[in-house]
Amino acid sequence: MSPQAPADASPRPAPREESAPRVVSILGATGSVGRSTIDVLRAHKGRFAVSAVAGGSDAAGLARAALETGARLAAIADPSAYRALREALAGTGVEAAAGPEAVIEAALRPADLVVAAIVGAAGVAPTHAALAAGRSVALANKESLVCAGAAVMRAAAASGARVLPMDSEHNALFQALGEADPARVEKLVITASGGPFRTWSAERIATATRAEALAHPNWAMGPKITIDSATMMNKGLELIEAHHLFGLGADRLDVLVHPQSVVHGLVMFTDGMSVAGLAHPDMRVPIAHCLGWPHRLATPARRLDLAELGALTFERPDIGRFPALGLAVEALREGGAAATVLNAANEVAVAAFLDGRIAFSDIARLVALAREAMARERLAEPATVAEALAINDAARQTSDAILAGSFRSGILS
Repeated sequence: MSPQAPADASPRPAPREESAPRVVSILGATGSVGRSTIDVLRAHKGRFAVSAVAGGSDAAGLARAALETGARLAAIADPSAYRALREALAGTGVEAAAGPEAVIEAALRPADLVVAAIVGAAGVAPTHAALAAGRSVALANKESLVCAGAAVMRAAAASGARVLPMDSEHNALFQALGEADPARVEKLVITASGGPFRTWSAERIATATRAEALAHPNWAMGPKITIDSATMMNKGLELIEAHHLFGLGADRLDVLVHPQSVVHGLVMFTDGMSVAGLAHPDMRVPIAHCLGWPHRLATPARRLDLAELGALTFERPDIGRFPALGLAVEALREGGAAATVLNAANEVAVAAFLDGRIAFSDIARLVALAREAMARERLAEPATVAEALAINDAARQTSDAILAGSFRSGILS
């Protein structure tokens, strides 16, 4: 279900403020988006109640999140962390559970809004489960749409669930679009900071260290998304996400590099008018918008002073220095299962870089090799989430095999 209102929507009185607390579940409660979500909830005590929290393997962090939010269920994906979670919550009245099925259970607990902030393909199944059950979702897990976009959006449409974009770029587009007719949109533009290597030469980028790649100039994020920002794969994944969220083809989607990270998204209309969403880089802004929608919640985010900023600059992305972005654009244009394969191969490549097994420049090389290998199977776009996850697993296995063979033959490094 597209987040924008129907084209024929007429102006309506603003909805009245809710008197009962809005019930929220947080998937990915221990990550950067999850922690920022809890920060927003903390600032609006009494307006929200938390049904469930879920995390990956950080038992101590998940227990803290559950106790601070008053959640009734804490679900951890890693079964080996169950004992630590159970002990941390002993005597508190919070139910502890573990395993992927427990995370899906957290997604299905009664809630007005499910925050989907699990990183990577691990977030696909619980996000889909929440939408299929009719839960509105604040989506910060772009991989759900990159890996299984058509199936996920069909589930939302069938159940009548609302998908609220929580990524800063898509949230800015959502706000800038308002109730506009998508047919009157000429182009949607998302911005990229350019990451830590925006001004680096290709030769210098090729030798970038783990610490250098994790030193993002504007945002504080988890390691995977930070590396994706450094390669600019993140922007490619966001283009694919925008395609599914807003129903526009690749020729109506674009990326601009904007080092200040103040303009997050830009809607260009067919009459020549452009509307942009601007804010200082602070995830609490889009999070608050989703939590409060259709009302607005106050945040302590720094306010814009355009006179103080003085200038905002923009430039075209350099595909030659950032080939990962080019690979993502190719996958979007190709269709079929190309985006699913791209996402899986990228997850393997980023993990290998973070573990010190490949060089930074090998990330895009490994993704390209995996895409080439999987393309021989001519896979159709997955019709279901189960199909998408099966393709994801196959692409990961292919990427792992290429990675292992490359160490022996020296292809990558």
